[in-house]
Amino acid sequence: MSPSPPVTTDLSPRRRQLLDAGLQVVADEGLRGLTHRAVDRQAGLPEGSCSAYLRTRKALLVALTEYVASSLAGDVDALARDLQGCPGESDRAVQLTRRLFQRWVEERELLLAKLELSLEASRDPELAELMATWRSRLVDVVDGIMAAQGKEHSAERAETLVSSFDGILFAALLKPRTARKDFLARSLQLLMTSMAAPGQG
Repeated sequence: MSPSPPVTTDLSPRRRQLLDAGLQVVADEGLRGLTHRAVDRQAGLPEGSCSAYLRTRKALLVALTEYVASSLAGDVDALARDLQGCPGESDRAVQLTRRLFQRWVEERELLLAKLELSLEASRDPELAELMATWRSRLVDVVDGIMAAQGKEHSAERAETLVSSFDGILFAALLKPRTARKDFLARSLQLLMTSMAAPGQG
């Protein structure tokens, strides 16, 4: 199983405050707006606070990528634990997954930062490695969920499912707020019942 990204519980309160502010800046302005000054303003801290912890913009990008990856991995691990309690219950699996995705879409800062950083990672090998660690972890978890549910599974099948999840999340962000819940429910039901077919054993 792939190693998990650095855990967010190890962060000092001030560092967490800065990274939460960075998430908000990226959600509002994209990576173009991510500067030390912008983070300080968002956090309500004196100018120079962010640069005291993260001296360069690259250090800020790396720390934010680790923070996003660790937060998402923690959510996925929690989902996996919940699903272990209902093996074979496909409807329950869809419901729990939809509940997580709905929270991600409603609390959109984390998801928007993940999308922005994924694009940046396509041009930055260091960020790409951090994102790959989180993605591999997600593929491992999804493969384990499919196995526990008695479904046909493989790493390739799980990776396809994860890529489809990415598309559903992005599409949900583009929907009117009132339409997102129904869209997620329909899309996940279709995807998870079609891709996670019963094993042929």
